[in-house]
Amino acid sequence: MANVVLSNVSKSYGNLEVIEGLNLAIKDGSFTVFVGPSGCGKSTLLRMIAGLEPITKGTLEIDGKPMNEADPIERGVAMVFQNYALYPHMSVEQNIGFSLRMAGLSKEDIAARVAVAAQTLQIEPLLKRKPGQLSGGQRQRVAIGRAIVRDPEVFLFDEPLSNLDAELRVSMRVEIAKLHNTLGSTMIYVTHDQTEAMTLADKIVVMRAGKIEQAGTPEELYDNPDNLFVAGFIGSPRMNFLRGAFGGGRLRLETGAEWAGAVPDGAVLVGVRPEHFVEPGHGAADVSVKVDVVENLGGTRFVYGTLGSGESVVVEARERGGIRAGDQISFGIKPERAMLFSPSGTRLRNL
Repeated sequence: MANVVLSNVSKSYGNLEVIEGLNLAIKDGSFTVFVGPSGCGKSTLLRMIAGLEPITKGTLEIDGKPMNEADPIERGVAMVFQNYALYPHMSVEQNIGFSLRMAGLSKEDIAARVAVAAQTLQIEPLLKRKPGQLSGGQRQRVAIGRAIVRDPEVFLFDEPLSNLDAELRVSMRVEIAKLHNTLGSTMIYVTHDQTEAMTLADKIVVMRAGKIEQAGTPEELYDNPDNLFVAGFIGSPRMNFLRGAFGGGRLRLETGAEWAGAVPDGAVLVGVRPEHFVEPGHGAADVSVKVDVVENLGGTRFVYGTLGSGESVVVEARERGGIRAGDQISFGIKPERAMLFSPSGTRLRNL
């Protein structure tokens, strides 16, 4: 286990800077998730920590030791890749123990470590099989087992579940969370899926265009996003943003709904999460929604609709049955949960 500290880290390819002056401290034993849209630099950052990409500027320390010039094998890290990277001609047992054989460990030590990893991941019955005889989830367990036997200071996961189907992704998320609880190791995980981030992380690092937009616990990012980008990226379905303006001490939405407010006059965006709409008459203001689609998930339903202003909106209607496409229905807005943003994306405050 180890702390990981990045100080003013930058990465450039010629004149193209993909990571810009990044500072981040990852605590020993934590589960940190890098999340953001494709091309934001999250996998590049992970590869720099692993030693697979050189750092252009700045410093990386693992367990207090400078690692900029250290070879990957000297960093005490183990990486699990998106594509599993298993040797097809080797058995599961041979794949898991491959790095140990290359390190010159005895057959007895290798067998003992492989047995512990297999027991931890519940893949003992698979040890004699070849990768071609395994399901996607089983192959991912083998790839994780190959990392476990190295007893690394830091585990690095680069979108390890992206090749799995939806049901298997859910079960593997649970398995990885259990693994972290069992091992207590520092884990750094890259994904573009914010649901994975919210499920797994102690700390989420939201990235955009090579910079950190915000870092914090899942609850902090969900309840108190710093800006419009983080507010819209964290949460599924995403937050609604309704156009409005302050004037004369009142906030008026483009739908015509209005209520008293106390911020400087001018245009604003009102952020409302789908679950923060309420029954009409029970909120700060009511909005009328023309229903386009109802997504029924059993325990809850989401109404995808259009406001009178033409803006799209998603509303969680957990207790309201019988809603159909084409209906015109009303919802109130919880004032204490709505958030105000400037047109440039800066978080102003809650209502």
